[in-house]
Amino acid sequence: MQMRKTWTKWMALLVLVVALLAGCGSDSDDGAATTTAAEATATAVDSTATPSLEGKITVSAAASLRDAFTAIAADVNETNPDLEIEFNFDSSSTLATQIIEGAPADVFASADEKNMTKLTEADKVDGDSTIFARNELVIVTKPGNPAGIESLADLATAAQDGVISLCGEDVPCGRYAAGALTAAGVTIPETSVTRGQNVTATLTALTEGDAVAAIVYATDALAAGDAVTTIKIPADHNVIASYPIAAVSGSEHADLANAFVEAVLSDAGQQILETYGFLLPQ
Repeated sequence: MQMRKTWTKWMALLVLVVALLAGCGSDSDDGAATTTAAEATATAVDSTATPSLEGKITVSAAASLRDAFTAIAADVNETNPDLEIEFNFDSSSTLATQIIEGAPADVFASADEKNMTKLTEADKVDGDSTIFARNELVIVTKPGNPAGIESLADLATAAQDGVISLCGEDVPCGRYAAGALTAAGVTIPETSVTRGQNVTATLTALTEGDAVAAIVYATDALAAGDAVTTIKIPADHNVIASYPIAAVSGSEHADLANAFVEAVLSDAGQQILETYGFLLPQ
């Protein structure tokens, strides 16, 4: 009888141990299941993350955008290292003509609305263009302003003995300069003017050439640094340039083109443009 009681006690103890082990096993299985679920969630998050952009696009942009757009491209490439952005910088009028005639381009950024309109009328713009920046004109001279130029009117006097550098008459910065001079009632003989194909060439005629002064964008004067002295043009005589951007229709990389346009319009893109001296769109 005593042996039966002892056996019963041991059997009860064994059942208890088995139950406890089973409970531990169940907890372990639950833990394993929880870990697997976590891993699955992480995998799901990774699989829905925005994929990195891959491919190559060509951006045709006004020469005055060179530094700012190069910086925006570098910012985009930090998270999209496999996206190659090739730039074609020149005057907006030259670029518009190139695109209309079939030159490859995925994005067009113009220094004026007139040349964007040319592309729109030629069915070369995908959707609507958007104004992403503005710019204003300034006078620049040799460092220290040896000619003593303080206003647009002084350019006419300086032109009597020297050369004034202006953008080509059909180039946006050339048309803007003509508007500013007209508003100020100033006439500079064409014989005293050297014309640049774009604003970069116009500035170079001063910094590396014989021109005594030039009218360029404020952003180009800022980029030139100590190589020039800058004279502001009063608001009542100045002309504000509006810069539109759009993806080019027929692009084989429309998704990448639109991604670059969005980068320019983003808060980060706008901050970069502002850093390089551009005025933000109103």
